[in-house]
Parts: sequence; C-alpha cells; structure tokens
Amino acid sequence: GEKKKLIKPTSSNNPKLEELKLLLIDWINTTLKEEHIVVKSLEEDLYDGLVLHHLLENLGSLKLDVDKIALTEKKQRQKLSVILEAVAKRLQLEESQLKWSVESILTKDLLSTLHLLVAIAKHFQPNLAMPPNVQVETITIENTSRGLKTASGVEYITENKENLEAQSKDDAFDELFSRAPDKLDAVKKVFLQFVNQHVGKLGLNVKDIESQFADGVILLLLIGQLEGYFLNLRDFFLTPASTMEMV
Repeated sequence: GEKKKLIKPTSSNNPKLEELKLLLIDWINTTLKEEHIVVKSLEEDLYDGLVLHHLLENLGSLKLDVDKIALTEKKQRQKLSVILEAVAKRLQLEESQLKWSVESILTKDLLSTLHLLVAIAKHFQPNLAMPPNVQVETITIENTSRGLKTASGVEYITENKENLEAQSKDDAFDELFSRAPDKLDAVKKVFLQFVNQHVGKLGLNVKDIESQFADGVILLLLIGQLEGYFLNLRDFFLTPASTMEMV
C-alpha cells in the first residue's frame, strides 16, 4: 500500500526548475542572513527542520515549542511535525491540500520540499518573483499485492498561468447565474448537445444534466470518450444503487 511520487531524472536539468531552486535558496539565505545560516542545497539543508524553524520565526513571528537543534531522527520527526502543523494552520490548509508530509521532508524529497517552500513564500512574501509555470515530470510508484505499479504524470510547482486565466473565465458562469438566468436554458442545450455527441456513441442519451449527472456514471463515461480510453467496469458501479456507490 505504500506510495511514493518522485521527480523523473529527465526533469532534473529543467532550466526553469533550476531557476526556481536558486531563487528559493537565495530567498532563504537573504531572509536568514542575520542568523548566519547559509543554505546550499534544498534537499540536504532543510530535512531536519532547523532552517524551516528559523524561517518561520523570521517571516511569521511564529514561536514554536521545539528545540533549535534536533540531532536524532526521532527528534527531527517530532520537530517537523510541530513545524508543518504550524504551517498548515497559518496557511489555513486542510490535510487533503498538503503536498508534503513529515516523512517526505525528512527523507529529503525534493518535490515535497519545493511545494512546501513555494507555499510558505507565497503566503509570507507574495511579492517574491517566482518563475511561473514551473512543471516537472513525475513518476508515482505504488507497492501493490501484485508488485510495483508505476504511473507517469506532470505536476506544476508554481502557478500555471493558463489555468489561472481559465479560472477567471469561470467567473462568467457565476455572472450568468446571477445576472442572466433567462439564458441558462440556451447554455444547457449547448452542453447537452456536446455530451450526447460523445456518449451517444455508447448508445446513451442525456436529457437532463442535473439528474443524469448526479450518480457520476455519465461523467465517467464522458471522460473516457473524450480521452479515448475504456473504463474498466469493475472500477465503478454502472448502476449505483446507493449514495455510497455514487460517491
């Protein structure tokens, strides 16, 4: 059941990734100059919590009830737990939103360390000019009963400007609901045509978006049609009979 996500070696020489790493190192060293702390490597110098402790105290005036120096792995784990809990509380992040963990930081995971530092920098120093659209190729390795299962993907470390622009366009729907409800029917018709154009190939016909999308089945089949792959029927309930099956 153990799962680990890593940056692919092919992304390690990504110029934008290198630019981000150098900027974060410079930011930390500038912030902690008076503390006489010098960071040379994000993986090697942040895992024990010492730099993170000083950084949070300096940036957010956070007084953390932990030792300045933790020499044993047990003490380092305890210290990181307090630090990361304080970060989540200050940044108002739910556990499901966290892209790092005590274990990943402690094991010098670069991807988790970058996500953590970017989140801290955005909160405490929003004017820091981080390079946008920094993305890396990742590989997720999962230990299953049948052996190791791997999956490749792409992950953004800094904001994807295209996504932000798309999100701003989503506001048009909010405006449509509040200012032009009379046009909703026309919009629904367009969506229905789009949906039926694709799921119609499976012999399906959608007449009502609200009710027929509620159980998730049409949505899954639509995604499969759009992306061009077959969804294994064992992975979901084709005719869900309960709320739990719909979820």
